[in-house]
This record gives sequence, C-alpha cells and structure tokens, in this order.
Amino acid sequence: MERGMGQVADREAARNKEAVEAEGPGGAKGPSKVLVGTLMGLAGGTLWGINGTVASILMTDYGVGPVWLVCMRELLACWLFLLVAHLRTPGKVREVLGSPRALRSVLAVSLGSILFSQVAYIQAIHATNSATATVLQSLNVLIVMVYVCLVNRRLPRRRELVGMVLATVGTYLIVTGGDIGRLQLPPLGLFWGLMTAAAAAILSVQPLRPMARWGNFTVNGLAFLISGVLLAAFAQPWAHMPVLDARGWGLLFYTVVLGTFGAYGLYLAGVNRVGSIRGTMLGTLEPVMATISTVLLMGTTFTPADLAGFAMILAMVFLTA
Repeated sequence: MERGMGQVADREAARNKEAVEAEGPGGAKGPSKVLVGTLMGLAGGTLWGINGTVASILMTDYGVGPVWLVCMRELLACWLFLLVAHLRTPGKVREVLGSPRALRSVLAVSLGSILFSQVAYIQAIHATNSATATVLQSLNVLIVMVYVCLVNRRLPRRRELVGMVLATVGTYLIVTGGDIGRLQLPPLGLFWGLMTAAAAAILSVQPLRPMARWGNFTVNGLAFLISGVLLAAFAQPWAHMPVLDARGWGLLFYTVVLGTFGAYGLYLAGVNRVGSIRGTMLGTLEPVMATISTVLLMGTTFTPADLAGFAMILAMVFLTA
C-alpha cells in the first residue's frame, strides 16, 4: 500500500484510544467530524486504488520503466509535501536539516520505508497487475499483527488466528487459482507481492516516532526527496525519458499529484478525524478500487478463485485490525 503511514503498530493501544478519538469537546460525539473523516478516508483509498492502475497503464502503454516512474513520482511529489510542511509546521524542515541526528532518522525512513515500499509495490504491479499487487500488499496487516504479538509477548486472539488462516488460504488461491499443481501467479509476481507486504509493514512502524516529532509532511517530504535522489543516481531518468502524449502526461500528473500527494493527504486527514482503527477499515477500499479500475481501464479478468482470494485477504484485514 503505498500508504501505511496512517496505521499504528500497537493495535491494542489504538483500540483503547478509539472512543476518545471519535469524540468532540466535552466528551460529546462528533458525528460531523466522523462523517467528514470517513469521506476523506474513502477518497484517499479511492485515489490510491486507481493510482496503481494508472501506473500499470503508463508501464504497459508507454513503456515507462518501473524505477523511472517511482523516481519521477518521488522527485515531483516531495515538493508538494515540503510545501504543505512549510505552511502547516513552519521551521520543522529547517530543524530537521540542522540536526545530524534528525537527518539520520529521516534517512533511515527514506531507505527502509519509502524506497523499499515504492520500488517493491511498482515492481509487483509490473510483474502482475494493480489489483493483485494491492491485495497482496494488504498482508502487511498480518505481519504487523505478528509483530505486535511478539512485542507484547502474547498469543494471537481467536479472530486473529482466523485472520491468519484466511490470509494463507486467500494467498494460496491467488497464487494457484485453486489448482495446487500449477502456479497462476508468476514466481516474480509472488516475490514482489510479498516484498510489498513486508515493506508496507515496515512503513506502518518505522516512521511513527520521527513523524510524531517533526510532522508527517516534513518527514515524508524529505524522505521522498532523499529516496528520489538516490534512485535518480541509479536510474538516470533524464537519459530514459519516455515518449508521452497528452494522455500520458495526464496519467503522470494523476500519479504524482492525486495518486500520491492527494491520496496520502486525504487518507491521513481522515484517519486524524476517525481514528486509526476506522482508518484501517477505510483503507480496504484501496484494493477494491484497484480491482475495479483494473477491470474497467485495462480489461483485466479475474477467475472466481482470484476473487475469493481477494475477499479472504480483505476479511483478514477486518478481523485483525
């Protein structure tokens, strides 16, 4: 998921805070706040889901390389993040740049969270399709759940065990189509899909502390910038410019402005209003929209086994969130 930043590693603490997060002043419920937050979260999930399909079209129809696309998306979107950081939290960017310790922290986020998650996700899309990559990415919830159980030294709860079973069976159906004798998903696609889930799990945990100190947009803006510069040194995007027509430039605009910056901003604002648990539920719209947009925009077809696998993994998210 190109998101992950809005999730909280300690699910138990989040559950205890959930009622407080949804209340207004004086302990009164704030239905309008929850409604606005829900709509923003749904909008963010929708933009994210479509974004994967847009990236797939750019790679399929215009020959855009996966690494080139990630590099350009990071180098262009980072300035939008930094602009909002400057407007919302003046001085924070300068504070980070002036502190070697803070810079090391942001560098770790840029490598462990941003670079890993962006490259793994786009490679998974390139090897499979937007819907499959996004659904496999949802397995990050299972990884985070195991992490929380280990940290808190407890066994999984009953519904978490059911979620594990659903995730395992769902992944099996996606990979084999229900026929154990053959692989429906290319091995490379399965590899990058699982790497995407691992990266999204890291993304859900690693940046929490620096973001709490310096702000979401500050950390992400600088992390995107550092990651983009590192990728540029490797990919040299200026030497491999694809030939884009008006449609191609429009798709690139979408993936940078709406699919990356807009989706993240809306989802994060929604989570702020409705709480992390509801936010996780709203985030499940991403693989749904990825599937719908893949079918409508690219004509991709899925077998009943694929759809059953998708449904099981989404059910796992609900059970373990």
